[in-house]
Amino acid sequence: MTIALAERSKQTIADATHELLLEADSVPDPRHQACLDEVVLLNAPVARSIASRYRSKGVDADDLEQVAYLGLVKAANGYRLDASTAFLAYAVPTIRGELKRYFRDCAWTVRPPRRVQEMQGSIAAAEPELTQKLGHLPTDEETAKALGTATEEVAEAASVRGCFSTLSLDAPAAADNGARLMDTVADAEDGYELVENVHTLTPAVSELPDRDRRILELRFCNGFTQEEIGNELGVSQMQVSRLLRGILERLRTELSQSGRGHPEPATGVDDQQVHPR
Repeated sequence: MTIALAERSKQTIADATHELLLEADSVPDPRHQACLDEVVLLNAPVARSIASRYRSKGVDADDLEQVAYLGLVKAANGYRLDASTAFLAYAVPTIRGELKRYFRDCAWTVRPPRRVQEMQGSIAAAEPELTQKLGHLPTDEETAKALGTATEEVAEAASVRGCFSTLSLDAPAAADNGARLMDTVADAEDGYELVENVHTLTPAVSELPDRDRRILELRFCNGFTQEEIGNELGVSQMQVSRLLRGILERLRTELSQSGRGHPEPATGVDDQQVHPR
């Protein structure tokens, strides 16, 4: 299509839009709404074109188009014939504003400060036009000059582009070895917790009487039940339960006073809930 034909096509759409808006202003529903719906359909390519400028930002293209259509619908319903501007002069900023609000409020996986979000939206809108004008992707300095802001603010906003989407842990970690990102994430290491527990408990346990240390050994090292401990020591299971409770409460008190740990309240806690090793 030549430039002249394209311009005539745009003018035809603009004229048809104006006629529909005039009719919508003079008739009640349902014809009123039908006219506005036709305005939206006529100008849908404009909405799609604006949405395309925000692609490659981590947001699905279909979602962007839906948001742009919503902005177009709002423009069709909000436009006033007594305004001095043409419909598209009102619709285009409305659509852009709707897209920027979407990026600001809904598209972030990790949410940066609002000023950074708004600057990111301005950069996303300006970048395609600057790229076409300059013949290359604009630098932070060129973008800042076009937006009339500081280079540092543009650089900060550009650094958060990855916040719109995240990689799945099932995504390949490298192209050549077939490993997943999940395979590169360190697992929780129980050994560190064990070392910490032993280091914390050893001084406190060493201060216990021999019988108390023996009860702890049987219960937590050998895995004896309270009944088995009672048979080993010649006492009842109930006595073993009381002894364990007293031992654990004493250990908590010792750790709390020495600052070597962060004990839980002793009330209502039995030997099933604390497992020194």
